[in-house]
Amino acid sequence: MSFAKLYIQSKDKADILDLVRSAINAEIVKLELASQLSNNRLMPFEQKYNITSDYFIVNMASEDLEGGDDEYITWAGEYKLKQRLEDKLYKLKKIDYVN
Repeated sequence: MSFAKLYIQSKDKADILDLVRSAINAEIVKLELASQLSNNRLMPFEQKYNITSDYFIVNMASEDLEGGDDEYITWAGEYKLKQRLEDKLYKLKKIDYVN
């Protein structure tokens, strides 16, 4: 099931649809790269504390971390960025192009 349907009304419908699809695919590639970079920034925290970021965000506080507030803010911020990237990716990948 698609998240959204994209309809194009134009004399050059096929050309515009290809252009839109290409732009969305390029954005997907950028978001996938950003998501991978975010994973790379989360990994050291997860390895250091031997927990997932999902567990961290629900169960831990800055007092639980060696780096205190600074480490907590960095980890939580990166986690939230990753969540936003994945949400955008999900939505873009679910677009249904209607001819």
